[in-house]
Amino acid sequence: YTTLMRLLSWNVNGIRAIVKKDFNLIVEGFNADVLGLQETKAQDDQVHEALFGLPSLEEYEVFSSSAIKKGYSGTAIISRIAPIQVTAGIGVANLDTEGRVLHAEFKSFHYVTVYTPNSSTGLKRLPFRETWDKAFRDYLKELDSDKPVICCGDLNVAHSEIDLARPKPNYNKTPGYTQKEIDGMDAHLETGFTDTWRHAHPNEVKYSWWSYRGGAREKNVGWRLDYMLASNRLVDNVSDTFILNDVMGSDHCPVGIELQL
Repeated sequence: YTTLMRLLSWNVNGIRAIVKKDFNLIVEGFNADVLGLQETKAQDDQVHEALFGLPSLEEYEVFSSSAIKKGYSGTAIISRIAPIQVTAGIGVANLDTEGRVLHAEFKSFHYVTVYTPNSSTGLKRLPFRETWDKAFRDYLKELDSDKPVICCGDLNVAHSEIDLARPKPNYNKTPGYTQKEIDGMDAHLETGFTDTWRHAHPNEVKYSWWSYRGGAREKNVGWRLDYMLASNRLVDNVSDTFILNDVMGSDHCPVGIELQL
């Protein structure tokens, strides 16, 4: 192996809000080669404006994909290595209005950051979510046929009981832990992807999201909704995988891997 790459992902729950917190210092601490952000909740020009002039980003390029609806959804990629190309969306018009996918192609792999739709209160968006999961899977498969893929982001699903603090009361009632969403994640993995963190830590309980209600984070009543998926053939190149629980600023914490290429 010649290169070690640090790849991270973080649902920041509002880029303009997080920049007012310790974002600059946090990013400096990441020392990431590529950082994917979800839920920027800003238009492209606002993302660039929010990040402009941050000392920790001097060596980085910023790419952004925003939703048509203002202050909603949105993804960004901050990269120290110049990508070959960056593309937004999955190529399905009615699924590409919310800025949920941003893709950077590098020499040895594709890097995709995604903010998967939440099934919403009362599961009213679950049918849309099922349509999304299938279309997104087709998109990943197509990329994977070209070169291996690292897919990271807020996938809005706790994959199994170990991935949330209270599985029983939430099962089939709460967005992110319905059988249909679990099946969607199963299908992603069966397509040729590995959940890198769970692969390395089969029995460890660790979460990446906590409700702002009821002191959930202090009590660690959380969910693991944020993932770094890798094409199966790339898994042996993953030398480390981590969930940074102590990083504050959002209701999600960052997750990441080190990749040897």
